[in-house]
Amino acid sequence: MIDFNYNSNHLEGNTLTYGQTKLLLLFGDTIGNASMQDYEEMKAHNVGLELMKITALDKERPLSESFIRELNKTILVRDFWKTSRDGTFRYLIKVGRYKTRPNSVITPTGELFDYASPEETPALMTDLVNWYNNEERKCILSPIELSVLFHYRYIRIHPFEDGNGRIARLLVNFILLRHNYPMIVVRTDDRSNYLKMLHQCDLLTGKIPSDGANASIEQIKPLIGYIEDIVEKKLTAVIQLINGEIKELVETNDDNVSENDTEKPIYDTEKPINDTEKLSVREREILEMIKQTNTVSRKIIAEKLGIGTATVARNIELLKLKGIIERVGGDKGGYWKIINKTF
Repeated sequence: MIDFNYNSNHLEGNTLTYGQTKLLLLFGDTIGNASMQDYEEMKAHNVGLELMKITALDKERPLSESFIRELNKTILVRDFWKTSRDGTFRYLIKVGRYKTRPNSVITPTGELFDYASPEETPALMTDLVNWYNNEERKCILSPIELSVLFHYRYIRIHPFEDGNGRIARLLVNFILLRHNYPMIVVRTDDRSNYLKMLHQCDLLTGKIPSDGANASIEQIKPLIGYIEDIVEKKLTAVIQLINGEIKELVETNDDNVSENDTEKPIYDTEKPINDTEKLSVREREILEMIKQTNTVSRKIIAEKLGIGTATVARNIELLKLKGIIERVGGDKGGYWKIINKTF
């Protein structure tokens, strides 16, 4: 409860620290100098989380647009005024209603990236919900594939004036919980990787909103690999808990959370994709194997490191996005080329 509420809200700019979130949700305490709006948002988001869990476990009830609108209304609480990005005017946000104004974000390259228009949003949302209910009945896609594809298609529609990122992550967990998978947390300290996977999917689907709202499994593989890795880690932790190897499941290390950390809104002003930031231990392990054998396959890397191929694929995508390696040729007969020797 604490981890999901803290991280999902922090990704969108909420300024409550992890400690403040814990005090608020466990004891109703509002110690600190955060704005009252941030406290209200956090409490409302927790109500939305509980509503989502109750509805997900009612497996006779199909997903509906009215439920999604209810979630938006729940986490935003009431209508409010918002200032435009350029600060020139204010406009009214009506909670639980689809947008009446176009919305867009600034991409990592500084371009304007448009979501679905207000005119096409109702039809696209109807199609999305109908698609989900039909796919759920078919049982062809795995719960992870279904939840991630829904997440990405929803994000490309961006149906509300506000709260879209939080709703998307609530609905990912709605689908996972409904199919008996553990719920997951997209951590605020992994924001960069989350954004990069979304951006990679955008490159594969293109800029036309309706194309993104009808994205295929192939086009969102980077995001699927990313979420698969989170689910794998969560399942491992659950097994450790059951076996008595750990005492509790904690997604966020309180000691590593900055008291003054105020993340910018998701998907907004991220640094360039090819920025060579510090590599993780796993990325360095894979890079060393590539240095030793530039024709090594993802399968061999997975076997030697004792990890899943989805994890390997995600870390290779990150190495490519950071401008460290590139693939020359296809999977068969091709090889890896190290283009940044700093690492």
